[in-house]
Amino acid sequence: MILVTGATGYVGSQLVDELLQRGEQVRTLSRRGAGKGDARKGDVLSGQGLPEALEGVDVAYYLVHSMGGKGGNFAAKDREAAVNFAEAAASAGVERVIYLGGLGSENSEHLRSRHEVAKLLRARLGHKVVYVRAAMIIGPGSASYDILEHLVKRLPVMIVPKWLDTKTQPVALQDVISALADLAHTEDPPEEVQLGGADVLTYREMMRRAAPLMGRRPPLVIRVPVLTPRLSSYWVALVTPVETGLVKPLVDGLGAEMVVEQAPPPGINDDPLGFEDAVRVALKR
Repeated sequence: MILVTGATGYVGSQLVDELLQRGEQVRTLSRRGAGKGDARKGDVLSGQGLPEALEGVDVAYYLVHSMGGKGGNFAAKDREAAVNFAEAAASAGVERVIYLGGLGSENSEHLRSRHEVAKLLRARLGHKVVYVRAAMIIGPGSASYDILEHLVKRLPVMIVPKWLDTKTQPVALQDVISALADLAHTEDPPEEVQLGGADVLTYREMMRRAAPLMGRRPPLVIRVPVLTPRLSSYWVALVTPVETGLVKPLVDGLGAEMVVEQAPPPGINDDPLGFEDAVRVALKR
């Protein structure tokens, strides 16, 4: 029995589809009780419905992130939700918990929160936790990708800070989904699995390569030495549909390199897509 929390999110919903296609027995948990498989209603923040959802579960995916937005401190919410889930999973005897976070250092609040959640889960579940750390995900629904696409499509000229030349290793959504699904049955997985695509690029290079695929000319970029994350988030929010509360923590993290330093185990993300192919797939979807 596999439980997917965050099953209505852009990663969770596609992971559920992938697991069902593989013939897995899938249970989902969401606040509305919506979704495919054995859909259960519950809330990791309040703890409501967690014991029932985790009963008889062998593998659980923890795909819950607050990521700012309305309603206060997202890091505090993430801490509370993680502790609730970890304690319920430990009581239920879950054998493996797979948690999806991000690559990069702890320079930004949202990356610090991701790492903190992993530590909280591991403190209560030990070696049962597999911390999957992905670079920028290229696919519809990924806030980072949505920002990139709308900046390329809407702004012929951009004034940007030094984060434009930060290196990252963008990974296709379908490669992340496949890797997550494979980890349900991987024997003796490492405690941390890093996921990246075939290319290491700066944000400037990503915009230049993405523009022709989106029917646009590469934007003219003017780099300035000083532009605070707050100011950056304001103009990003003005030209993209991404919620302002999500933009700032994402922009805060753009200064951190997101490059795989430790290859995943054999059989996990062995042949990831390159950046252009990942964008082509995203645009088709």
